[in-house]
Amino acid sequence: MYERKTTPNLNCGLDLIGEVLYGKWKIRLLWFIDQGYQRPSELQRKIPDASRRVLNIQLKELEDHELVTRKIYPVVPPKVEYSLTDFGKTLIPVIATLGQWSDEHEERLREVILKQPVSSDIDVRN
Repeated sequence: MYERKTTPNLNCGLDLIGEVLYGKWKIRLLWFIDQGYQRPSELQRKIPDASRRVLNIQLKELEDHELVTRKIYPVVPPKVEYSLTDFGKTLIPVIATLGQWSDEHEERLREVILKQPVSSDIDVRN
């Protein structure tokens, strides 16, 4: 298992939220769990670009940060479901606001993200 080699910088709220939500799929995992997708296989179908291993790691981190809980049912094969904690539910309005902002600026964001520097435009002469 990964062991942190440096102490995290936790000087302000942005550092704290970055530490908790850092990870490519964490915000989407929280959103989909809130929408009712609770089984790992359901989450995998909602986020097909992520490997099962990465999703499991990020779900474990969300669990460690007390944003989600994991319930294991004593059946064969084992059944696992995730749900948001009360603490995790407080993030949903924030995530919704970020999504709304992104929707409002979708065109500009796509343009900026997809912008590729063209090497022929760069003048290397002095």
